[in-house]
Amino acid sequence: QVQLVESGGGLVQAGASLRLSCAASGRTFSAYAMAWFRQGSGKEREFVAAISHLGARTYADSLKGRFTISRDNAKNTVYLQMNSLKPEDTAVYYCAARPYTIAQLTRDYDTWGQGTQVTVSS
Repeated sequence: QVQLVESGGGLVQAGASLRLSCAASGRTFSAYAMAWFRQGSGKEREFVAAISHLGARTYADSLKGRFTISRDNAKNTVYLQMNSLKPEDTAVYYCAARPYTIAQLTRDYDTWGQGTQVTVSS
């Protein structure tokens, strides 16, 4: 099992970009599908993007074109590039892992990071 640590969050103005990172411990990172979820204040945790162990990607429909997920297996790291940020993107962003294949439901992931706060001001 891997352990996950997110970084890269912060306070930015609308229209800016941020890149989040999620560093994983363990030697089997390449066997995991990785995902990003987010949770705004008072809201349920929602799916953002996922990448399979082979690099297949999927995104929440509302975020396609602005967010890009990628992974570097040599660095045991998954990234979320976020462009043209909007105030409604404000949330805690969580990294999650599950074996091999992509899923979009929180219940399908058994390993989570502690989250990183992203705040977008208008």
